Amino acid sequence: MNTIRKADLLQKRRWRIRKKVQGTAARPRLAVRFTGKHIYAQAIDDDKGATLVFLGSLDPELRKQKIKANIAGGKALGVAFAAKAKTAGLTAVVFDRSGAPFHGKVKAFAEAAREGGLQF
Repeated sequence: MNTIRKADLLQKRRWRIRKKVQGTAARPRLAVRFTGKHIYAQAIDDDKGATLVFLGSLDPELRKQKIKANIAGGKALGVAFAAKAKTAGLTAVVFDRSGAPFHGKVKAFAEAAREGGLQF
């Protein structure tokens, strides 16, 4: 039986996106990942292979807000990530949606990060 698993299709989408999206020191890659329960976002300099800023819904201050991996959680984490990135000196990023379609919670995160001051 020749079936293609969903996980394999997701990985192919990730690779297709990563061919085009490259993070530098001036414009790091903002990678966002939604799991079943949590949200993780990080700004990555691909030239050095280093994470510049990381924030997840498991952060102690965000855990008090009980952020879930939904649209409301995406908005809350987007604003918090933008604030943390601004304090680290980041203003412009390139957005990496990690294979997820750009609507719903991913779009809510991106719009909240833009409202927080990040440019992409």
